[in-house]
Amino acid sequence: MNTLTLLDPVIASAQHPWWQGAVIYQIYPRSFMDANGDGIGDLPGITARLDHVARLGADAIWISPFFTSPMKDFGYDVSDYCDVDPIFGTLADFDALVARAHDLGLRVLIDQVYAHTSDQHAWFIESRSSKENAKADWYVWADAKPDGSPPSNWQSVFGGPAWRWDARRGQYYMHNFLDSQPQLNCHNPEVQEALLGVARFWLERGVDGFRIDALNFAMHDPALRDNPPAPATDKPRTRPFDFQLKRYNQSHRDIEKFIERIRALTDQYDGIFTVAEVGGDEADAQMKAYTHAENHLNSAYGFDFLYAERLTPGLVKAALSAWPATSGTGWPSWAFENHDAPRALSRWISPDHRDAFARLKALLLVCLRGNAIIYQGEELGLGQVDIPFAQLQDPEAIANWPLTLSRDGARTPMPWVAGVPDAGFGSEAPWLPVGQDNLAHAADVQEADPQSLLAFTRQCIAFRKAHKALALGTVSRCDADAVFLLIERTVAGETLRCLFNFGEAPVAVPAYALGGDVLMCVNAGQAHILPAFAAVVLSV
Repeated sequence: MNTLTLLDPVIASAQHPWWQGAVIYQIYPRSFMDANGDGIGDLPGITARLDHVARLGADAIWISPFFTSPMKDFGYDVSDYCDVDPIFGTLADFDALVARAHDLGLRVLIDQVYAHTSDQHAWFIESRSSKENAKADWYVWADAKPDGSPPSNWQSVFGGPAWRWDARRGQYYMHNFLDSQPQLNCHNPEVQEALLGVARFWLERGVDGFRIDALNFAMHDPALRDNPPAPATDKPRTRPFDFQLKRYNQSHRDIEKFIERIRALTDQYDGIFTVAEVGGDEADAQMKAYTHAENHLNSAYGFDFLYAERLTPGLVKAALSAWPATSGTGWPSWAFENHDAPRALSRWISPDHRDAFARLKALLLVCLRGNAIIYQGEELGLGQVDIPFAQLQDPEAIANWPLTLSRDGARTPMPWVAGVPDAGFGSEAPWLPVGQDNLAHAADVQEADPQSLLAFTRQCIAFRKAHKALALGTVSRCDADAVFLLIERTVAGETLRCLFNFGEAPVAVPAYALGGDVLMCVNAGQAHILPAFAAVVLSV
């Protein structure tokens, strides 16, 4: 049984900008909607399906890269920051998308990739041509050691050394990811100016903010000191990257100075939101550093949940505890899924409990303090698709097969219509298979069912917007045991108590947590006993 009580919606003000407490919907353009039938989603396809996002109740969309690219890392290897790759459309298509989104009340966020470019970018082509050209110092170049080996022991995320020899320059260039993604030298003020010019280009086209990709990789230690080995662990290591503490190839302290320049630019425009993607062993400290002041970024996007094997009350409590509502602590953004991580329902729950757990998960996300980011298809309850090796596109999965779970399984096309060969995606031969199990969760099937997960997700978002305590309130209390979680959210004039049972058996709610009016519940009709995978929100 699901119940919903609506109050006056929370309205952004000078004290509370639009993005604080926002619900953001991530779109992976290759897989959202194909408007021209070539098997790859595109910008006109996104525009055609924006009504779906607006009906969901999201405040903004975040579009993963659509810039000109050789697509070796599917857009995160940019060869022209200021144009649209032809497979996605044109700049005019982007302008039309922004106009339609704004008409629907949706803000538009786009990715910015500042740590590296494609090796086909004009900047790199010039940089590698000689040691004396105008862009010679725009990338990270270094001489070989006397024995010809790379300048340091740094390893790339995708496997192997983070250095590649280039005979044209007679030097190594650095790459933290693919060797076709050379590392920009963001210590160089000219590079910073060029990247700020890119941001300005898109701001002038009407975007409302940026998700900044792999920001902690943007600067390295200029002394090229070797990384120390990582402590021993019982966890399997599938890449040389995992054997090191990433002390010197990333996270240089001067990244904060560049962040101040980014913020100074975005403050010249109204209502711009910036969120940093920060991963790695010391992500928490870096996320705080990048968001702790008014001249820094607005938020940080962490990995607390994205790769967690299980969703537990303790994990939620730890994540919330790391972001208290204290002066000097930034505003968090949370996601359970994205284009790089396996689908949450495939990681966290067995198939026989999937439907009940999906509802608990949806309600939990809107009860967390911070922004809620929903990845396309999450509102439908899509699972991870098993992609056979012959159909893999993900370069990391191909290189580390079979030990690395393919990112392709979370990037499969959206199933819009259950009863047609192309699932309503727009092509019967999409770049990745839709996945037969996901067809049963198609949008048209759920649209017709008022008890569907899609309908419930809309309720959850509306519920969050209706209660200022959820959108903006502090976490005044958080208790957790093996299966029971209590989150108390408080703002002036309102306190909500959110109770969750993560277990397969009923749990008795502690006496101190009882009392108040039931405002919303999932898989339960009363507050004192929570059945399996049940949740209740009380007004206290």
